[in-house]
Amino acid sequence: MIANLPSLIVNCGEPSGIGLDLIVLLSQKKFPALITVLANKKALSERAKILKQKITFNTSLSKHNGDGSIFVIDVSYPENVSPGEPNKRNSFAQLKMIDFAVDKCLRKEYSALVTLPISKEILSSSTKKFTGHTEYISKLTNNDGQEVMLLAHKKLKVALTTTHVPLSQVSKHITQDKLINVISTLYNDLKHKFKILDPRITITGLNPHAGEGGQFGLEERDVISPVIKKFIKKGLDIKGPIPADTAFTPKYLKNTDCFLAMFHDQGLAPFKALSFGEGVNVTLGLPLIRTSVDHGTAFDLVGSKNINASSFFEAINMAIKLKT
Repeated sequence: MIANLPSLIVNCGEPSGIGLDLIVLLSQKKFPALITVLANKKALSERAKILKQKITFNTSLSKHNGDGSIFVIDVSYPENVSPGEPNKRNSFAQLKMIDFAVDKCLRKEYSALVTLPISKEILSSSTKKFTGHTEYISKLTNNDGQEVMLLAHKKLKVALTTTHVPLSQVSKHITQDKLINVISTLYNDLKHKFKILDPRITITGLNPHAGEGGQFGLEERDVISPVIKKFIKKGLDIKGPIPADTAFTPKYLKNTDCFLAMFHDQGLAPFKALSFGEGVNVTLGLPLIRTSVDHGTAFDLVGSKNINASSFFEAINMAIKLKT
């Protein structure tokens, strides 16, 4: 490292998506870090032209000065990249990029990994479903099933018990063992990575009105409440299960360091409504730091003037903060 600066590796994500646009904008933004980007130089130059921006490629790694230059490890694709028009052959090349970046982070050659969006739909087939970066990286690091998705903002943090699971299957994925693992990982990383001395965690119920005593479901009574009581006996500051429809209100927001929701949209809908597009996706429970944007590939915005880089820049700031 140069002058003790953190060294980040950034995966450009789906090449036909918004990732290359964000990399172009990154070249104009200064950060106190060494930043290496995995991308195709030709595609990146062409995207810069569409955006009417100038971009140059550094021949060696140095502090990221935001002067329009950037250090890129050139990645080859089987076919030319068409903005906004994904190609499965090019998309699958992303998996090798993720493999490369994760391996380098595990070898401590980089301080953290920052990922840009990939398309789950395009990377999935009729026989094999790709569920996302979070699960894929967890498998690569031999932590399959131990990962926890956390969405973080300056004033709000929301973790998920289940991630990319169909709503019809959520209930069977919420077990006492699963909850114990998630809460343990969440508490440990809030304390040691986010430096929250005594994390206050508020946990939502799964069912309407948190089951209302078993009237609308038994998960709260049989699974969630018993686990919460175990952690309270250990001295952890945990509340719940509370009805999800009242969780993200001033009463709880001011007394909570992190919410734990039971499923994807239960937690992410209010988070995105309250974070104003500046949220960061952080994967907990891994032997490396991984942050990401809180949005998708945005094929419809590629090459336009309507691109908001706030979440991407916050993801970089978060990676720097968690490692320094």
